[in-house]
Amino acid sequence: MSPQIRTGRGDITETEVDAVVNAANSALLGGGGVDGAIHRRGGPAILDECRGLRAGRYPDGLPTGRAVATTAGDLPARWVIHAVGPVYAKREDRSHLLASAYRESLRVADELGARTVAFPAISAGIYGWPVPDAARIAVETVRAADTAVEVVRFVLFDDAVLAAFEAAART
Repeated sequence: MSPQIRTGRGDITETEVDAVVNAANSALLGGGGVDGAIHRRGGPAILDECRGLRAGRYPDGLPTGRAVATTAGDLPARWVIHAVGPVYAKREDRSHLLASAYRESLRVADELGARTVAFPAISAGIYGWPVPDAARIAVETVRAADTAVEVVRFVLFDDAVLAAFEAAART
């Protein structure tokens, strides 16, 4: 059964859900945008677990299109699911990797028992993915996912991105 999709403008670090998805880089050690905000607001517990993942399961970093969970530290969520989206490239279709980041996040959410998940617009910031296409891929992938997650909230950072996700959700 497909999860219910909700869209809204806001700060994902303040979203009360079971799991918040972080648009992470493969290093898992924080960065800019959503990634930096989650690490700052969530506190050192998130970074400590990410360092442990790098020391163990992912010594070379988390591959693009994959996802892994940590504590949410001081965030209102229970978990952070770190998903690595692809950098946009005009000459190479990487949409399967972007879809995989959403699918893998939902798979990890299912493993955790999460029923509510908040996503940012993965790859639509510094990674340069065109927002309307990023929104279409995100919504289509979530709708098609075989998941026990009941509610997916796309928590978006500005009106233009919100409008793109709202349009994708209406189709």
